Amino acid sequence: MRFYELLNFQHLMLALFPTLLFIIVFALALGFSYFRREGDAGRERQILYRFPDGIEDRNAPFPLAMILIVLGAVLWGVGYILFTGLLGVKI
Repeated sequence: MRFYELLNFQHLMLALFPTLLFIIVFALALGFSYFRREGDAGRERQILYRFPDGIEDRNAPFPLAMILIVLGAVLWGVGYILFTGLLGVKI
């Protein structure tokens, strides 16, 4: 048992909320892969480079879900460092 009950609650929230946010973002990713603009269909079909062994490179848009997941991981990491440092909790 810890000396401070609030520390248990803080660690629970730091584990629970990023997981819930990831589940929500992943569910949205299943429905929408990227913002659609005119010319996207042509860019998905146009082959820019052909590599050995039949690998083809296209100029497809970067999925929105990946942008949100990477941005969320970075923001969570920075927020964890700042809040843990500001609250004076030893890591």
